[in-house]
Amino acid sequence: MPAPAPEPGPPAYWAPGTRILWRYRENASARFHIARPVTVVRDDAELLAVWMAPGTECVKPVLADGRAVHLEPLETRYTAPRTVQRDRWFGTGVLKLARPGRPWSVWLFWDPGWRFRNWYVNLEQPLSRWEGGVDSEDYFLDIAVEPDRGWRWLDEDEFAQARRDGLMDERTAGRVRAAGRDAVEVIEAWGAPFADGWEDWRPDPSWGVPSLPEDWDRTPAQVSS
Repeated sequence: MPAPAPEPGPPAYWAPGTRILWRYRENASARFHIARPVTVVRDDAELLAVWMAPGTECVKPVLADGRAVHLEPLETRYTAPRTVQRDRWFGTGVLKLARPGRPWSVWLFWDPGWRFRNWYVNLEQPLSRWEGGVDSEDYFLDIAVEPDRGWRWLDEDEFAQARRDGLMDERTAGRVRAAGRDAVEVIEAWGAPFADGWEDWRPDPSWGVPSLPEDWDRTPAQVSS
């Protein structure tokens, strides 16, 4: 009897215009609670850049009663029962940039009329690639970078609460802090991707808005970094 065909793995690189999923697992869990369909802008050995268009249908975590997570007091925010729901990204679009193996990605935000607002550094597990997209785990702590190159830490209270609630151990927390310091060094040196002019980038009008697949939470058949 012939051996079964191997499961398809992630492609070496996705071509511009390819639609993939950008997902996050729950902390201390294997379940996915964030899924965002995005369009590949660039993908090579140096950078994965994707565009999340306005109006994109996404999956996001909510409290069990349907309220937004941020409405729960910090002390119980990560222990209160949760579920997930479909919603749409109603703000302006987001450009996400990730360098292979780096424990953070950089997101660009604009106000209406393509007025650049800021960069946002999301500290996270290095992206894992699979045939349908990329997966990660968010690490709570973030950095905002303004157009004048000033920066500030974000969500330090949530980072501390997550540690108190056992969502990350001290070793992981130390790695997150180190990743943040690494990002700050790049910001202060104004290295890539901040110096690369992405704030002037615009999406291809033909791309449209990707749809959210029914099996958005499927387990990857094969994963690599």
